[in-house]
Amino acid sequence: MANVRIPARGTGHDLRAIKVVLHREMLRFLSDRTRMLSMLIQPVLWLFVMGTGLGTLVSGSIPGVDFRTFMYPGMISMTVIMTAMFSAGSIVWDREFGFLREMLVAPVSRGAIVVGKCLGGAVVACGQGLIILAMAGLVGVPYSPGLMLTLLGEMFLAAFTITAFGVTLAARMRNMQTFFGLMQMAIMPMMFLSGAMFPLANLPSWLHVLTTVNPLTYAVDPMRQAVFAHLDIPPQVNAVLNPGVEWFGWQVPVGVELGLVALVGAALLGIAVAQFKRAD
Repeated sequence: MANVRIPARGTGHDLRAIKVVLHREMLRFLSDRTRMLSMLIQPVLWLFVMGTGLGTLVSGSIPGVDFRTFMYPGMISMTVIMTAMFSAGSIVWDREFGFLREMLVAPVSRGAIVVGKCLGGAVVACGQGLIILAMAGLVGVPYSPGLMLTLLGEMFLAAFTITAFGVTLAARMRNMQTFFGLMQMAIMPMMFLSGAMFPLANLPSWLHVLTTVNPLTYAVDPMRQAVFAHLDIPPQVNAVLNPGVEWFGWQVPVGVELGLVALVGAALLGIAVAQFKRAD
Protein backbone atom coordinates (compact mmCIF):
# COMPACT_ATOMS: atom_id res chain seq x y z
CA MET A 1 0.00 0.00 0.00
CA ALA A 2 1.49 3.34 -1.07
CA ASN A 3 2.13 5.96 1.55
CA VAL A 4 0.65 9.41 0.92
CA ARG A 5 2.72 12.23 2.32
CA ILE A 6 1.00 15.53 3.07
CA PRO A 7 3.44 18.44 3.35
CA ALA A 8 3.60 19.95 6.81
CA ARG A 9 2.06 23.38 7.15
CA GLY A 10 4.32 26.25 8.02
CA THR A 11 5.09 29.88 7.27
CA GLY A 12 7.02 29.01 4.11
CA HIS A 13 4.18 26.79 2.94
CA ASP A 14 1.63 29.58 3.45
CA LEU A 15 3.86 32.12 1.72
CA ARG A 16 4.00 29.86 -1.34
CA ALA A 17 0.21 29.58 -1.26
CA ILE A 18 -0.10 33.38 -1.12
CA LYS A 19 2.26 33.67 -4.08
CA VAL A 20 0.29 31.12 -6.12
CA VAL A 21 -3.07 32.82 -5.47
CA LEU A 22 -1.59 36.25 -6.23
CA HIS A 23 -0.04 34.96 -9.46
CA ARG A 24 -3.33 33.40 -10.53
CA GLU A 25 -5.16 36.72 -9.99
CA MET A 26 -2.65 38.55 -12.17
CA LEU A 27 -2.83 35.96 -14.95
CA ARG A 28 -6.61 35.98 -14.88
CA PHE A 29 -6.72 39.77 -15.19
CA LEU A 30 -4.08 40.04 -17.93
CA SER A 31 -5.85 37.42 -20.03
CA ASP A 32 -9.15 39.35 -19.92
CA ARG A 33 -8.61 42.34 -22.22
CA THR A 34 -12.32 43.20 -22.26
CA ARG A 35 -12.40 43.51 -18.48
CA MET A 36 -9.30 45.73 -18.51
CA LEU A 37 -10.91 48.08 -21.02
CA SER A 38 -14.30 48.18 -19.32
CA MET A 39 -12.76 49.07 -15.98
CA LEU A 40 -11.11 52.11 -17.57
CA ILE A 41 -14.03 53.48 -19.56
CA GLN A 42 -16.12 54.75 -16.64
CA PRO A 43 -13.43 56.80 -14.83
CA VAL A 44 -12.11 58.19 -18.11
CA LEU A 45 -15.63 59.31 -19.07
CA TRP A 46 -16.14 60.89 -15.66
CA LEU A 47 -12.80 62.65 -15.81
CA PHE A 48 -12.76 63.97 -19.36
CA VAL A 49 -16.47 64.29 -20.21
CA MET A 50 -18.19 65.15 -16.95
CA GLY A 51 -15.11 66.90 -15.57
CA THR A 52 -14.97 69.14 -18.65
CA GLY A 53 -18.71 69.80 -18.56
CA LEU A 54 -18.80 70.65 -14.86
CA GLY A 55 -15.64 72.71 -15.25
CA THR A 56 -17.47 75.12 -17.57
CA LEU A 57 -20.00 75.77 -14.79
CA VAL A 58 -17.55 76.39 -11.94
CA SER A 59 -14.60 77.94 -13.81
CA GLY A 60 -15.46 81.42 -12.54
CA SER A 61 -15.38 80.39 -8.88
CA ILE A 62 -12.09 78.46 -9.05
CA PRO A 63 -9.74 80.67 -11.10
CA GLY A 64 -6.52 79.08 -12.25
CA VAL A 65 -7.61 75.48 -11.61
CA ASP A 66 -9.00 72.96 -14.08
CA PHE A 67 -11.92 71.15 -12.44
CA ARG A 68 -10.58 67.93 -13.93
CA THR A 69 -7.49 68.43 -11.73
CA PHE A 70 -9.80 68.37 -8.72
CA MET A 71 -11.57 65.22 -9.94
CA TYR A 72 -8.34 63.39 -10.79
CA PRO A 73 -7.72 61.82 -7.32
CA GLY A 74 -11.34 60.71 -7.20
CA MET A 75 -11.05 59.01 -10.57
CA ILE A 76 -7.92 57.17 -9.41
CA SER A 77 -9.93 55.95 -6.42
CA MET A 78 -12.85 54.91 -8.60
CA THR A 79 -10.57 52.92 -10.89
CA VAL A 80 -8.82 50.96 -8.14
CA ILE A 81 -11.99 50.43 -6.12
CA MET A 82 -14.02 49.02 -9.00
CA THR A 83 -11.14 46.80 -10.15
CA ALA A 84 -10.53 45.55 -6.61
CA MET A 85 -14.20 44.67 -6.12
CA PHE A 86 -14.34 42.76 -9.40
CA SER A 87 -11.22 40.85 -8.36
CA ALA A 88 -12.90 39.92 -5.08
CA GLY A 89 -16.02 38.86 -6.97
CA SER A 90 -14.07 36.14 -8.76
CA ILE A 91 -14.41 34.12 -5.54
CA VAL A 92 -18.10 33.65 -6.35
CA TRP A 93 -17.16 32.53 -9.86
CA ASP A 94 -14.66 30.05 -8.42
CA ARG A 95 -17.35 28.69 -6.11
CA GLU A 96 -19.83 28.21 -8.97
CA PHE A 97 -17.29 26.22 -11.00
CA GLY A 98 -15.88 24.21 -8.10
CA PHE A 99 -12.37 25.68 -8.08
CA LEU A 100 -12.87 27.28 -4.67
CA ARG A 101 -13.58 23.90 -3.09
CA GLU A 102 -10.28 22.60 -4.47
CA MET A 103 -8.44 25.53 -2.85
CA LEU A 104 -10.22 25.08 0.47
CA VAL A 105 -9.33 21.37 0.71
CA ALA A 106 -5.68 22.03 -0.19
CA PRO A 107 -3.20 21.54 2.69
CA VAL A 108 -2.70 25.29 3.18
CA SER A 109 -4.08 27.80 5.63
CA ARG A 110 -7.33 29.38 4.53
CA GLY A 111 -5.94 32.64 5.84
CA ALA A 112 -3.15 32.35 3.26
CA ILE A 113 -5.75 32.00 0.50
CA VAL A 114 -7.53 35.15 1.68
CA VAL A 115 -4.30 37.14 2.00
CA GLY A 116 -3.22 36.02 -1.48
CA LYS A 117 -6.61 37.02 -2.85
CA CYS A 118 -6.46 40.46 -1.23
CA LEU A 119 -2.87 41.07 -2.35
CA GLY A 120 -3.74 39.91 -5.86
CA GLY A 121 -6.73 42.25 -6.02
CA ALA A 122 -4.62 45.15 -4.76
CA VAL A 123 -1.80 44.52 -7.26
CA VAL A 124 -4.24 44.17 -10.17
CA ALA A 125 -6.09 47.35 -9.14
CA CYS A 126 -2.83 49.28 -8.88
CA GLY A 127 -1.82 48.04 -12.31
CA GLN A 128 -5.06 49.46 -13.66
CA GLY A 129 -4.54 52.64 -11.68
CA LEU A 130 -1.14 53.15 -13.31
CA ILE A 131 -2.94 53.91 -16.56
CA ILE A 132 -4.84 56.73 -14.85
CA LEU A 133 -1.59 57.95 -13.30
CA ALA A 134 -0.12 58.15 -16.80
CA MET A 135 -2.89 60.62 -17.72
CA ALA A 136 -1.87 63.08 -14.99
CA GLY A 137 -0.34 65.61 -17.39
CA LEU A 138 -3.56 65.77 -19.42
CA VAL A 139 -5.41 67.32 -16.45
CA GLY A 140 -2.68 69.60 -15.13
CA VAL A 141 -1.13 67.28 -12.53
CA PRO A 142 2.70 67.31 -12.59
CA TYR A 143 4.67 64.12 -13.16
CA SER A 144 6.62 64.49 -9.93
CA PRO A 145 8.33 61.21 -8.92
CA GLY A 146 7.48 61.85 -5.26
CA LEU A 147 3.83 62.50 -6.09
CA MET A 148 3.54 59.43 -8.31
CA LEU A 149 5.07 57.17 -5.64
CA THR A 150 2.82 58.66 -2.96
CA LEU A 151 -0.29 58.11 -5.06
CA LEU A 152 0.81 54.56 -5.88
CA GLY A 153 1.24 53.70 -2.19
CA GLU A 154 -2.14 55.23 -1.29
CA MET A 155 -3.74 53.38 -4.21
CA PHE A 156 -2.39 50.07 -2.96
CA LEU A 157 -3.69 50.66 0.58
CA ALA A 158 -7.15 51.61 -0.70
CA ALA A 159 -7.23 48.67 -3.12
CA PHE A 160 -6.20 46.16 -0.44
CA THR A 161 -8.91 47.42 1.93
CA ILE A 162 -11.61 47.34 -0.74
CA THR A 163 -10.56 43.85 -1.88
CA ALA A 164 -10.80 42.66 1.72
CA PHE A 165 -14.28 44.19 1.87
CA GLY A 166 -15.24 42.44 -1.36
CA VAL A 167 -13.84 39.09 -0.18
CA THR A 168 -15.87 39.44 3.02
CA LEU A 169 -19.03 39.98 0.96
CA ALA A 170 -18.22 37.19 -1.49
CA ALA A 171 -17.31 34.57 1.12
CA ARG A 172 -20.93 33.41 1.49
CA MET A 173 -22.33 34.37 -1.92
CA ARG A 174 -23.56 31.59 -4.21
CA ASN A 175 -24.05 33.44 -7.51
CA MET A 176 -22.55 36.42 -9.32
CA GLN A 177 -25.84 38.30 -9.73
CA THR A 178 -26.32 38.56 -5.97
CA PHE A 179 -22.75 39.67 -5.40
CA PHE A 180 -22.76 42.40 -8.06
CA GLY A 181 -26.15 43.67 -6.93
CA LEU A 182 -24.89 43.95 -3.36
CA MET A 183 -21.61 45.45 -4.57
CA GLN A 184 -23.40 48.23 -6.47
CA MET A 185 -25.64 48.92 -3.49
CA ALA A 186 -22.63 49.25 -1.16
CA ILE A 187 -19.92 50.82 -3.33
CA MET A 188 -21.77 53.46 -5.36
CA PRO A 189 -23.16 55.43 -2.37
CA MET A 190 -19.76 55.18 -0.65
CA MET A 191 -18.06 56.45 -3.81
CA PHE A 192 -20.42 59.40 -4.24
CA LEU A 193 -20.11 60.32 -0.54
CA SER A 194 -16.30 60.18 -0.52
CA GLY A 195 -15.70 63.62 -2.00
CA ALA A 196 -14.40 62.11 -5.22
CA MET A 197 -16.69 64.31 -7.34
CA PHE A 198 -17.44 67.33 -5.16
CA PRO A 199 -15.48 69.37 -2.58
CA LEU A 200 -15.98 68.62 1.11
CA ALA A 201 -16.14 72.34 2.02
CA ASN A 202 -19.41 74.11 2.90
CA LEU A 203 -21.56 70.99 2.83
CA PRO A 204 -24.94 70.80 4.60
CA SER A 205 -24.57 69.30 8.08
CA TRP A 206 -26.30 66.01 7.17
CA LEU A 207 -24.07 65.53 4.12
CA HIS A 208 -20.96 66.45 6.11
CA VAL A 209 -21.81 63.72 8.64
CA LEU A 210 -22.27 61.13 5.88
CA THR A 211 -18.93 61.98 4.26
CA THR A 212 -17.19 61.89 7.65
CA VAL A 213 -18.42 58.39 8.56
CA ASN A 214 -17.72 57.05 5.06
CA PRO A 215 -14.47 55.00 5.09
CA LEU A 216 -13.75 55.80 1.43
CA THR A 217 -13.46 59.49 2.29
CA TYR A 218 -10.22 58.68 4.10
CA ALA A 219 -8.86 56.95 1.00
CA VAL A 220 -9.73 59.76 -1.43
CA ASP A 221 -8.68 62.74 0.68
CA PRO A 222 -4.98 61.74 1.09
CA MET A 223 -4.68 61.44 -2.69
CA ARG A 224 -6.19 64.89 -3.16
CA GLN A 225 -3.94 66.33 -0.46
CA ALA A 226 -0.91 64.87 -2.25
CA VAL A 227 -1.97 66.27 -5.64
CA PHE A 228 -2.79 69.76 -4.34
CA ALA A 229 0.51 69.92 -2.45
CA HIS A 230 2.22 69.90 -5.87
CA LEU A 231 0.01 72.61 -7.42
CA ASP A 232 0.50 76.36 -7.37
CA ILE A 233 -2.99 77.70 -6.68
CA PRO A 234 -4.41 80.60 -4.64
CA PRO A 235 -5.00 79.80 -0.95
CA GLN A 236 -8.70 80.68 -1.18
CA VAL A 237 -9.20 78.23 -4.03
CA ASN A 238 -7.28 75.54 -2.13
CA ALA A 239 -9.55 76.11 0.88
CA VAL A 240 -12.62 75.47 -1.29
CA LEU A 241 -11.39 72.47 -3.28
CA ASN A 242 -9.09 70.84 -0.73
CA PRO A 243 -10.37 71.56 2.79
CA GLY A 244 -9.52 68.12 4.18
CA VAL A 245 -11.67 66.16 6.62
CA GLU A 246 -12.72 67.73 9.91
CA TRP A 247 -13.88 66.16 13.15
CA PHE A 248 -15.64 68.78 15.29
CA GLY A 249 -13.44 71.54 13.90
CA TRP A 250 -10.19 69.52 14.00
CA GLN A 251 -8.62 68.79 10.61
CA VAL A 252 -7.67 65.13 10.43
CA PRO A 253 -3.98 64.67 9.41
CA VAL A 254 -3.22 62.56 6.37
CA GLY A 255 -1.30 60.07 8.52
CA VAL A 256 -4.40 59.49 10.67
CA GLU A 257 -6.55 59.05 7.55
CA LEU A 258 -4.21 56.44 6.11
CA GLY A 259 -4.01 54.74 9.51
CA LEU A 260 -7.81 54.49 9.57
CA VAL A 261 -7.87 52.93 6.09
CA ALA A 262 -5.18 50.44 7.14
CA LEU A 263 -7.10 49.63 10.35
CA VAL A 264 -10.33 49.05 8.44
CA GLY A 265 -8.43 46.88 5.95
CA ALA A 266 -6.91 44.77 8.73
CA ALA A 267 -10.32 44.35 10.39
CA LEU A 268 -11.97 43.35 7.11
CA LEU A 269 -9.13 40.91 6.40
CA GLY A 270 -9.70 39.28 9.78
CA ILE A 271 -13.44 39.00 9.11
CA ALA A 272 -12.78 37.52 5.65
CA VAL A 273 -10.40 34.92 7.11
CA ALA A 274 -13.02 34.00 9.75
CA GLN A 275 -15.66 33.69 7.01
CA PHE A 276 -13.45 31.37 4.99
CA LYS A 277 -12.69 29.18 7.98
CA ARG A 278 -16.43 28.54 8.30
CA ALA A 279 -16.96 28.09 4.54
CA ASP A 280 -17.66 24.63 3.18
